[in-house]
Amino acid sequence: MAIRKCKRCLITDKVPGVRIDNQGICNLCTAHDTQDNAASDQQRLDFEANLEQTLTTTRGAGEYDCIVPLSGGKDSVYLLYKLKTDYPHLRLLAFTTDINIPPIAWDNIRRVIAKLAIDHVVYRPPETFYRKLFRYILTHQEERGAVYSVSYVYAPLFEGDAIKLAIEKQVPLVLAGYSPGQPEPERMLYEFSRTLIEQVSWLPPELARSDQFSNDELHRFFDPQCYAQETRFPRYLAPFHAWRYDQEAIMKQVVQLGLVRSSRHASPIFSNYPINWLLMYSDLKHFGYNPYLPEFATLIREGKANRKQWQVLGPIVDFMIKHKVLLAAEVRRSLRWLGLSEDQLSINKPHGAYDPPAL
Repeated sequence: MAIRKCKRCLITDKVPGVRIDNQGICNLCTAHDTQDNAASDQQRLDFEANLEQTLTTTRGAGEYDCIVPLSGGKDSVYLLYKLKTDYPHLRLLAFTTDINIPPIAWDNIRRVIAKLAIDHVVYRPPETFYRKLFRYILTHQEERGAVYSVSYVYAPLFEGDAIKLAIEKQVPLVLAGYSPGQPEPERMLYEFSRTLIEQVSWLPPELARSDQFSNDELHRFFDPQCYAQETRFPRYLAPFHAWRYDQEAIMKQVVQLGLVRSSRHASPIFSNYPINWLLMYSDLKHFGYNPYLPEFATLIREGKANRKQWQVLGPIVDFMIKHKVLLAAEVRRSLRWLGLSEDQLSINKPHGAYDPPAL
């Protein structure tokens, strides 16, 4: 049976739970048209009010008021600019965990740091640990595939790195450039819960059960229970969950402002982590659709991403991935880096095996 694509949001019926009607419209778009958006609009406004008060009143006990994780992507670059411009009283510290960051993203990082004159800390953990971690997860994926499995182990690592730095430097606030829908809502909707920040270990139980990692390696995951009772833990917020978000406008603005060299440097296709091509390849192979398709379809559906742009880029990206050519030649390089063959990219763990602590 031929794959059908929604005329409006571009999602296909290969995605579980998606149905396309006779008019070529998916059930998700139909539900979006009929739902009452007043509650979600009010929630965003509540987040925005909280964020404004936080940015206006929060002060650090040390040199800085907030830490901004800087990956070199358009969103983290623009977040730094907006904070520096709209909240000049804030003492900002940019923070980068240097693992698998591509040259284009590094160019963006150097450019924005120099242009905005912001202090910047770079943390370079041992590459051997990450190679071991990625290799294990990709050969023991859970039912939702490679992107989900790796993201839900990798993200808590660099999020935890930022929290550890905030505790060390007595910084009360971490502000991440997550776009709406990132991470999964069950992990964060505008803010990580206080329970998650102050009480729960971020170590995925699957890794502890695996017997493949040393205690030192497992202790790389943030664990608030390792800190003294009087420790002041930071808040961890996603401002783009509170502010109105327009992906295309941000991509244009960072280029116009000279924070990013070109539209190519602003595109997530070019600035994302190189290993992500291998993750997409694995999921496309196992499931028949790009794992980021639901996320971008949601942004298109909500008017936060350009449909025409992704109508062109989507098939191009999938073609590159399937044939491991051009940018997706990274698939082969990542396999060599990890010492893996394609046949070893396997799904053999149950649903939820890598789920991090809940909200």
